[in-house]
Amino acid sequence: MRYLPHTPDEIQAMLQTVGVKEINDLFASIPASKRCASPLALPEALSEVDLRNTLRDLSRKNAHGEDWISFLGGGAYSHYIPSAVPALTSRGEFLTSYTPYQPEVAQGTLQAIYEYQTMVAEILGLEIANASNYDVSTGVAEAVLMALRVTEKKRVFVARSLHPEYREVLQTYLKNQDAEIREIPFTPEGTLDRDFLKKEVNQDAACVVAGYPNFFGVVEDLSDVAALIHQHEGLFITATSEALSLGIFQSPGEMGADIAVAEGQSLGVPISFGGPFLGFFATKRAFIRNLPGRLVGETVDKSGQRGFVLTLATREQHIRRERATSNICTNVSLCALSSAITMALWGKEGYRELSDLNFQLSETAKTRLGKISGIKLKFSGTTFNEFVLRSERPPPQILEQLQSQKILGGIALGRWYPELKDSWLFCITEMNQQDHLDKYVEALQGILT
Repeated sequence: MRYLPHTPDEIQAMLQTVGVKEINDLFASIPASKRCASPLALPEALSEVDLRNTLRDLSRKNAHGEDWISFLGGGAYSHYIPSAVPALTSRGEFLTSYTPYQPEVAQGTLQAIYEYQTMVAEILGLEIANASNYDVSTGVAEAVLMALRVTEKKRVFVARSLHPEYREVLQTYLKNQDAEIREIPFTPEGTLDRDFLKKEVNQDAACVVAGYPNFFGVVEDLSDVAALIHQHEGLFITATSEALSLGIFQSPGEMGADIAVAEGQSLGVPISFGGPFLGFFATKRAFIRNLPGRLVGETVDKSGQRGFVLTLATREQHIRRERATSNICTNVSLCALSSAITMALWGKEGYRELSDLNFQLSETAKTRLGKISGIKLKFSGTTFNEFVLRSERPPPQILEQLQSQKILGGIALGRWYPELKDSWLFCITEMNQQDHLDKYVEALQGILT
């Protein structure tokens, strides 16, 4: 039975109120040639039993995860999620919660976000963290918009080694802004080109944006870059696609970052075909009035008891709409909660140990793959979880042959970097068992011989 919330009389009353005669008049602005003149060619509705059977048959066409081995990374990482995480996040009070506008009935949600903010601020090494962004790509864009507001400058320096999709989102955000994007080249070692920065960065620079680690998995000390942009009164922004890396490397704040964003997906959020993900966002206390998105603060009620509230809410939904710092309407709170629970379960030591484990797995893989005839490491230096391999054989062909053996062998880089058409990005995590790497090495040797 169809669900029709309005009666014919109610519909006519609404149409009369807005000044039109019939429903179709509401679409008069759409050219007739662009409208669908006849019903869609859809099959007849199925009974619930038939629908379940049809969906089950369709699901059988999917590749079963247990039959495949994945070494994909590039911003989405497979890590173990403790069973307690989905058990807690699926509770009704969390799963169906809405924006906690009324603190008197939303203390649980507000406290969870507050604890999340606290952990994010500690991980990123800065004083203030918001209640999350959609993902790290929107975090990068919001960070740059924030830098433009704070500095009142227009030139933005963005590392070419930053994730290409983050750069695309940033370009979209700035398309109608009075701002100029300058691309920072990367060196043969996969690091930022310091000579370019020293030559080009001046008093017109609003900010420098760099990946940490970058898209190639390379981890470098960026404190000198922070010092350079600070000399010209600009801001330094880091973007981390793998938040687990910060368990063993110094935090962005320790390197001098003014704003740090990170992808929190690897901390308790399943890949789920690419989303929803989770954007960490932290900055210095001095910039709190320019912080985009939600912020939960701690206070006391009239009885002196500890409580939590949304604060400094210069969002488009709230007060000061014309001066809103962001048009972000939500904070993907369920993903933030998943991340907070995961971090709490790990604790500081567990976080560090898992980070170190992933680093060691990557170093082992790097050593073994680097010894294969026909394979070379593209970049030298420290990496985390993923690194770039190079071969004279076209990577798309290699990856296709690996896929025929049910191995997802990596990401070909020629799609975004023409100069790296001979290279691909390889990633390994604790979800890859020893025999997975053995099979990869064996398959790759067979392809290249």
